[in-house]
Amino acid sequence: MHAIDSSTWREAAAAHALRSHALTDAHRARKQRGETHPIEDFLWTYYSVKPNELHKWHPGAGVALEGAAEERAAWKYYGQVASPNGSPAAIVDIEAYFARREATVNFIEELLTATLAHTPRYGCFGLHEWAMVYRMTPEQLRHTSLPLRIGQEATNEVVETHTIGCTHFDAFRFFTPDAAPLNTLPLSRDTQQDTEQAGCLHAGMDLYKWAAKLGPIVPGEVLLDAFVFARDIREVDMRASPYDVTGYDGADGAPLTPITIENADGKREYARLQRGFAERGNAIRARLLDAIAAAKHAR
Repeated sequence: MHAIDSSTWREAAAAHALRSHALTDAHRARKQRGETHPIEDFLWTYYSVKPNELHKWHPGAGVALEGAAEERAAWKYYGQVASPNGSPAAIVDIEAYFARREATVNFIEELLTATLAHTPRYGCFGLHEWAMVYRMTPEQLRHTSLPLRIGQEATNEVVETHTIGCTHFDAFRFFTPDAAPLNTLPLSRDTQQDTEQAGCLHAGMDLYKWAAKLGPIVPGEVLLDAFVFARDIREVDMRASPYDVTGYDGADGAPLTPITIENADGKREYARLQRGFAERGNAIRARLLDAIAAAKHAR
């Protein structure tokens, strides 16, 4: 067990809260105004993580927070322990945590380990998003507020003239019925660990989901880094999609521009960005696996 004195951990928790509010305030303001955002809302609807969950700072497993026993008594999976100086401290109750979460932890650990072991692929060009709108009518589209950048007929042609090589089951399950048979790989939930690879943008976004599901054993900075990573990927995912997102700005304030994967220049740009995401994602995977290892060691 490692103990952190009150002033040190409170400073870390305050810095975490400032960062998390900076990342979530725009979403909260839009929600209060009843506004939607077809790009960023995905992070709050598909993953169903509430902003307040991001605001909570956790030190990770095996770390005692001096002077926090009373205020964290109501926090899920927290317990009390005597710190080295004898004062009561808050700590993640590992036994209670694993009693409820062991199967989830093991699944995530196995999936992340398998993903790291697989060779990344950079030739899908984001065609999963195109397969999700293949041969749809306008009212069937998920993002009805966004027009298709090149129209439905040309969008269909892109799908029909390219090889669809999606490796991520949770993207594949949203393919239209006409597009699903076009995928070159048979995908299912049971074979997810066999096909997941770091070049997949959706596998990278899911690191945010896994960090959130692991809860208090994941240090706060890892969770927020995973959120930022998912946000960055989401922008590229939609820029390379058949939807026209030019009316929106990115997280950096610059207008979003399309990645035209239907031509050679767009394919090169997409693959270049994929390689960067694979490297960033694998670093986060390693940190999540470290957090799991620390939790298991603390049992």
